Amino acid sequence: MYQFFVESGQMNINDKRVVITGTDVKHIKNVLRMKAGEEISVSNGEDGREYRCGIVSLEEDRVVCELRFIKEENAELPVRVYLFQCLPKADKMELIIQKAVELGACGIIPVSAKRCVVKLDEGKAAAKVKRWQGIAEAAAKQSKRGIIPEVSGVVSFRRAVEMAAAMDVGIIPYELAENMGKTREIIGGLKGEQSVAVFIGPEGGFEEQEIRMAAEKGIRPVTLGRRILRTETAGMTVLAWIGYETEA
Repeated sequence: MYQFFVESGQMNINDKRVVITGTDVKHIKNVLRMKAGEEISVSNGEDGREYRCGIVSLEEDRVVCELRFIKEENAELPVRVYLFQCLPKADKMELIIQKAVELGACGIIPVSAKRCVVKLDEGKAAAKVKRWQGIAEAAAKQSKRGIIPEVSGVVSFRRAVEMAAAMDVGIIPYELAENMGKTREIIGGLKGEQSVAVFIGPEGGFEEQEIRMAAEKGIRPVTLGRRILRTETAGMTVLAWIGYETEA
């Protein structure tokens, strides 16, 4: 079943009416070639609910639907995971965002660390973030998420640490960290409704000074095992582990 996101203002629950506008209209009509009577899934990207609707009419600039029922159970993780991903080379960030959304991250924060090869000026960063947000939305639709995870603007490592310090739990995988038992204990001890910051370094890894800065703010260095993981693999590994440990 196809899923689409609409703004809350386009939903009138009392009248059982949902209106889809924007680029999704052309997709529904010309690509999917859907017809009146077919059922779709709709989310407002905020409350995590799934609204099952039947298409009533396909007009020039909108698709009008009738609300059939609301599915309360949603696809979100019990904990709120924020991925602080240091800027990788090439187009790796697009893959990282896509998979992070599929695995349940509720926010992705691009971070500029000292060993990041990629340096974005303000103009390029704004264009990149816009594209990354589009990728996050597409991945949210594909994976039947109840929200659209936000991709923030690029922040400095110091600013990222300040943001993460306000969260309930923070971890920073580091190749020199040891004791897998500690990693198991932290991830296995996560509880519902907690906010979790996960830092992932660039291709060259974190500098010792950055690890110390994070540790001073309560963000705990952890190991992910004896093998060195690529930056595009490490975040997926942590998110998959968190999902395994926290989902019922």
